[in-house]
Amino acid sequence: METMYEKPVLTDGLSGGRSSASEENHDLEPIDKVAEKKLLLKCDLHVLPMISLLYMLAFIDRINIGNARIQGLEKDLNMTGNNYNIALFMFFIPYILFEVPSNIIIRKIAPSTWLSFIMVCWGIITVCMGVTKSYAGLVVCRFLLGFFEAGFVPGCIYLISMYYQRYELQWRVNIFFCSSVMSGAFSGLLAYALANMSGVGGYNGWRWIFIIEGLITIIAAVIAKFYVVDWPEKSKFLTSEERTMLLRRLREDVAEAKMDRMDKKSTRRVFGDWKIYTGTMMYFGVVVTGYSTSFFTPTILRQLGWTAVRAQVLSIPIYIVAAVVALFIAVCTDRLRHRYAFTMIGVVVATIGYVILLAQRSVPVGARYFAVYLITTGGYITQPVTLAWLSNNMGGHYKRSVSSAMQIGLGNCGGIVASNIYITNQQPTYPVGFGISLGMLWLCGLSCTIFFAGLWLENRKRDKGGRDYRYGLEKDELENLGDDHPRFRYGY
Repeated sequence: METMYEKPVLTDGLSGGRSSASEENHDLEPIDKVAEKKLLLKCDLHVLPMISLLYMLAFIDRINIGNARIQGLEKDLNMTGNNYNIALFMFFIPYILFEVPSNIIIRKIAPSTWLSFIMVCWGIITVCMGVTKSYAGLVVCRFLLGFFEAGFVPGCIYLISMYYQRYELQWRVNIFFCSSVMSGAFSGLLAYALANMSGVGGYNGWRWIFIIEGLITIIAAVIAKFYVVDWPEKSKFLTSEERTMLLRRLREDVAEAKMDRMDKKSTRRVFGDWKIYTGTMMYFGVVVTGYSTSFFTPTILRQLGWTAVRAQVLSIPIYIVAAVVALFIAVCTDRLRHRYAFTMIGVVVATIGYVILLAQRSVPVGARYFAVYLITTGGYITQPVTLAWLSNNMGGHYKRSVSSAMQIGLGNCGGIVASNIYITNQQPTYPVGFGISLGMLWLCGLSCTIFFAGLWLENRKRDKGGRDYRYGLEKDELENLGDDHPRFRYGY
């Protein structure tokens, strides 16, 4: 005899609409829209500014080696061949391995404490990079930098996602992400200024790039302890009424898609979810472009025949344009409640840039410079959308925490790729570097297409009752399914 399951009225799990099945919210008055708008503004003013500033400093500390390179780093440390690529590579080993553990720790510790602590640590390491006397010392510092930076980005993405409904998230993620885009511009400007300190204290200009930027990071991290917000349940900037409203909005957004307990069954659901691995491949493919532009843009521009100083300065408008476009895309994708098409727009834009650079012997310098704009902008269109898109489709505290860390951690293997494909003896054309970056970009495009198709098919199956058998599970398991709950609907 077929078992009959009582099924609640279905709504789009991404719409933020009320559910007739949600017993907790069913009899409540509708949320006042004016109060809701004030709450969102208050969250924006408290959640985003400080962590965005910290991310800009984090990314500067990560990529300033590219600016130091053209200011004499390799010469002073007697680096030859692919030594520079190896130094880049060493950052990513601990960075990849420690992101998931860090996101589990931050769930237990106040984000303000954990994020400021690891930032002080990597600020100290950045200063050490400026005083190291050997190539071996640089490699060790890069390894430790990766270790301490590992938990920052996934921790921040996780923290942001706990304050906003899913179609409010992309705009906020892009604001956060654009701080890394602007770090490319600011890093070039700061490196230009600090290079003029060459000779001060007997240090070359590249050393002052690391020392000053590291000290800025340490000071900012100490201040951040008092300004980074904690989890909504314990946030000090919200009144009790605002906190109640915020938590209600988040419950209504995900309906019954909760995962607030990690047991054997939920662990299997998390680590066996195809969406997390597909989302990781999306990020992995596009992050090669992100790191390539960060690490090698100054070098590529200098190969166009410009001086080191001019290359630093001309890298600045590239990042400004990318940031403006990325913010515009964020508004569009949230308002249209769609992700897939925008990821593919970025892929196509960057592809045009790569094609130009692969044929650079046949095009003028101006066109090659324009190609760098296309590659950087295309990458920064797609990369933040892949982060928000996966987070949109994860239900529950723990699943969102682990998925964010896995996507960014494993996806940052793309940084290892980017570190090793721009071979010194192939400059200035870098055929392997540009060719592999283009191929990886289309790996991202393919993964996005698979993700889109899989979500669409799963929604159709749920609309037809294909997952209703899960209503027959034990109550404890049913209430801890995350996005596997049959009421949840995926967004694409």
